[in-house]
Amino acid sequence: MPGPLPNPAGADGAPVPTVEAVYFTDPLCSWSWGYEPQLRRLRYEYGDALGWRSRMTGLVPSWDTFSDPVNAVSRPLQMGPVCVEVRERTGQPLDDRLWVEAPPASSYPACLAVAAAGLQSAEAGEAMLRRLREAAFLERRDVSDLTVLRALAREAAGGAPALFDPDRFVADLDGPGAEAAFRDDLREARYLGLGRTPALTLRRADGEGRTLLLVGHRPYAVLRRALEHLVPGLEPERRAPCPGAYAAFWGGVTGREVAEALDRAGLPHGGPEGARSSSKPTP
Repeated sequence: MPGPLPNPAGADGAPVPTVEAVYFTDPLCSWSWGYEPQLRRLRYEYGDALGWRSRMTGLVPSWDTFSDPVNAVSRPLQMGPVCVEVRERTGQPLDDRLWVEAPPASSYPACLAVAAAGLQSAEAGEAMLRRLREAAFLERRDVSDLTVLRALAREAAGGAPALFDPDRFVADLDGPGAEAAFRDDLREARYLGLGRTPALTLRRADGEGRTLLLVGHRPYAVLRRALEHLVPGLEPERRAPCPGAYAAFWGGVTGREVAEALDRAGLPHGGPEGARSSSKPTP
């Protein structure tokens, strides 16, 4: 079986990843929010060895057509119990009052917002995705509202206009590029036959072996084993030295994310007060 790959620099000087990850998700997927502690730890620890790309799946086109028979959800109020379950099972803070006070009419505007930000850079897209999740699940803001999306773009830019220009975002949000990028995401999800999120594909960057598909929320140990299966001997590049350093790297973390990164046995309470966030694009 092929062993670990070298991690050389590409033609542009950027490191070439050993494993390529594609993450299928949606800004309003509560299980994806609950998955953040494990996925952030994975991305932090494996660093440049792990290439990362997020794809939006358009979870809720509209409440007129949405139906989730597995969770018995067909209208916004029914999302509340799902959020409570996610909070209790993952420890990630999540405020289920979103679905009572400001239920988004669709997740498509938020998906388009991620696509529009991603036209600037992958980092900008990831920053916008994180800010959308925080706004919805921690702050109960309606991320289907255009005014809210514009405000969140400015917040996500976080004083780093070289990485994320909120004015360009506003222009791109109504342009053909964002819509085309989102449609590409939807096509890729349909091609894989994905019926739920979150879902993660992992494959070696050199094309050796097969692609692994992990559907649903998984413990960190499962993610580690998947990488080891693909590339025997692949080890993390670093570990979080302390909460402050980890929070500084991400520009904002929840208590549950810190607990995961430091591998602490005790998990903080998952109530909505447990968040500390200030998402900025990470160079």
